[in-house]
Amino acid sequence: MARVTDTGRRLAWGAARLAPIVVLLAAWEIFARSGAVTPFMLPALSTVVERIYEDAAGGDLFLNTGVTLYRALAGFAIAAGGGVVLGAAMARNRAARWFFDPLISVGFPMPKIAFLPIFMLWLGLYDVSKISMAVFNAIFPVITATIAAAEGVDRQLLWSARSLGASERQLLREIILPAALPQILTGLQVALPISMIVMIVTEMLMGGQGLGGAMIAASRFADSPGVFAGIVEIAIAGLCLVKGISVLRRHLLAWHQEAQEPTTV
Repeated sequence: MARVTDTGRRLAWGAARLAPIVVLLAAWEIFARSGAVTPFMLPALSTVVERIYEDAAGGDLFLNTGVTLYRALAGFAIAAGGGVVLGAAMARNRAARWFFDPLISVGFPMPKIAFLPIFMLWLGLYDVSKISMAVFNAIFPVITATIAAAEGVDRQLLWSARSLGASERQLLREIILPAALPQILTGLQVALPISMIVMIVTEMLMGGQGLGGAMIAASRFADSPGVFAGIVEIAIAGLCLVKGISVLRRHLLAWHQEAQEPTTV
């Protein structure tokens, strides 16, 4: 009985969290059909949904979504691996910290999308340049989160392990990275939406296949339903990515105290 009650509460809470979205969508449909704006300025939600269905039936939706997710996730994966390795090296090695710290300090706050013309000149207009832009933008929060996490590990744990004869590699693999994992995952949760955002912007500016490219192509032909359909598709794809990494975080941190706390994700 208690389990059924708990399940009912979770379902009720999930429905309550969806209420603002339902209200927003209903307001969109009502306002668009009220005559206050033209269908070109704001097509009705039902029209946009119909356009998304047409894109799905024709295969364009799945092709563009797949291409965008492939590029965004590839860039994120490279940024995640490289950022954790570089961040751990900077936290544990003075020479690496001396060399890379000024570069990270300058590059982190810089609007890195400004480098897109350089990437286009160097790498062309295809997947390599787009994925590279995602890596270049997403790697910085991973590096900084890894540095902060590695430096925040309890010193007594490190001293105890060293007194027992642990090597630097063992310290890193068995103590530092597990202890730093929650904060590293936080950095990854920041990096993943950045990778997705940068990919959409890059596709808009460079064209070609992908959600961003399809959306900007629709705008060039004054296809208002196509533009708003692209916005909805991008929002759903981004939401799925964010929810996915949240589930992964809970799985990887099943041993951590935060897994025992209530979550709104």
